[in-house]
Amino acid sequence: MSSASDPLAALGALPGVAESVESVRKAVDRVYGHRVMRRRGGEITSEAALRGARGSAALSGADWALEEVRRRTDFGADPEALAVGAALRLTAEAGQLLSIWRQSPMRVLARLHLVASGSAVAGDVVGRPRLAGEPVDEPLVNLPLPDAEEVAGRLDGLSRLVIAGGSAPALVTAAVVHGELLALRPFASYNGLVARAAERIVLINSGLDPKAICPAEVGHAEQGAGAYLEAFNGYVSGTAEGMAAWIAHCGRAVELGARESTAVCEALQRGAA
Repeated sequence: MSSASDPLAALGALPGVAESVESVRKAVDRVYGHRVMRRRGGEITSEAALRGARGSAALSGADWALEEVRRRTDFGADPEALAVGAALRLTAEAGQLLSIWRQSPMRVLARLHLVASGSAVAGDVVGRPRLAGEPVDEPLVNLPLPDAEEVAGRLDGLSRLVIAGGSAPALVTAAVVHGELLALRPFASYNGLVARAAERIVLINSGLDPKAICPAEVGHAEQGAGAYLEAFNGYVSGTAEGMAAWIAHCGRAVELGARESTAVCEALQRGAA
């Protein structure tokens, strides 16, 4: 498919994007090649899921210590606890939706919002894009909301791109899915958490991170909310420079996620020595 008919491939040709893609690939390969992965890969995957959920919740206003997330079992009515619980559920659910994503991304997104909402959101707003006039609760992003008609059209376009596939690198596709969902905020709540979970699904499903050990959510949180929003504003701008900056930011997030799991591998290796 040519770049003229594959917009994602065209983004992959932007200045600096190829370098980001290569840097991510090297970082991912390094952690997959760690000797601990051969014997204790399941533990690394589980720990990456926990740390990824913590990072995603932090960007949604619940910046809890990792050990607090690890030990807690009650994620009740407090808004921060609800966000952490939603992030944990989404991380667990993402792996169950991989086979559906390429056939029906909208079905997956609806499921992600349903899982994130749990019992905290009542009514028929759960699991469907918002209608005209319905409010959105998104604690991090304060940009003007696209109207419901624009949301429907752009979600359809995003779905078509995912189903069509193409030659774009996984990082580019993941960054666009993440950015578009955050820009649209299609659901009544938990849009940031859903967008980052969808990014996770793309990275796993593409084969870039098949064992889910390079949590981009960790890297997004580590770079900070300010840098996240600055890069996201580049995506929203639609300029070549802004799009490239957003893709590079997402790439750096994956690299930092890989570094986090490398540190976990090293800690396990020291413990076994």
